[in-house]
Amino acid sequence: MKKGWYDTVKTSNHLHTEATEVLKETSRTFFIPISLLPEGLKEGVGSAYLCMRAIDEIEDDPEIESSLKIQLLSSISTILKEDDPREQLNELLKPHRHHLPEVTSRIADWVTYCPEGIRKEVLKSTSIMAEGMAKWVEKEWKITDEQELDDYTYTVAGLVGVMLTDIWNWYDGTNADKNLGIAFGRGLQAVNILRNYKEDETRGVSFFPEGWSLDEMFAYAQRNLELADLYIKDIDNTTILHFCKIPLTLAHGTLQALMEGKEKMSRNDVEDAVNKVVGK
Repeated sequence: MKKGWYDTVKTSNHLHTEATEVLKETSRTFFIPISLLPEGLKEGVGSAYLCMRAIDEIEDDPEIESSLKIQLLSSISTILKEDDPREQLNELLKPHRHHLPEVTSRIADWVTYCPEGIRKEVLKSTSIMAEGMAKWVEKEWKITDEQELDDYTYTVAGLVGVMLTDIWNWYDGTNADKNLGIAFGRGLQAVNILRNYKEDETRGVSFFPEGWSLDEMFAYAQRNLELADLYIKDIDNTTILHFCKIPLTLAHGTLQALMEGKEKMSRNDVEDAVNKVVGK
């Protein structure tokens, strides 16, 4: 079989092991669901997560000046539109490797790790996300109304729903609604905002639109999670369904806990919710 720049041998052995290790280090939430996916789908979702986590680390790093964040994110967005962006990505990040986490400095490797059949869609979504993140860094994450909240949650999470929907279709022809996939991402992100809003306030950041109280944000999260429930109804593949239902079930549970004045779900509640999803 003729090989292009996608190195099948490297991907299936050495790089696969390293990607799994970095994934385990960077995501407590998604490592187990990704690791349980079948071959091919595991690499598709894993590489997509790593690429998006790579740029997310730049946006969130408190030690990187905003001007540099904007430069790096904008450049990554442009480079990811190339047919083979790996060399340019390495050159861009090389001067900054000493303070970037491994998941970011090795984004070129995650491009290689991505299966060829879905790589274009993964890089397209990641490129759009990087461009959007650069914009929000420039705006200092100031959200004035619900439309801007929609824009922000689309950038950092709705695009994940778009990308996952593309991956499902590539893998086995599963057709899910991308607009509902966007709501899936938005709902999870809204719950994260609610869970972390006190911590965000201590660093001078708020993702609540101006004038919004907890009640408005609770309602926003609930609306999007209800749309996310509709999203998964289109999915017949049990493995993919479990992958989506686990974080969605935990988001519903976390939202309910927050509305009851708790900080989060208890460990037992989390275990019970996951076991219920997978039928244990």
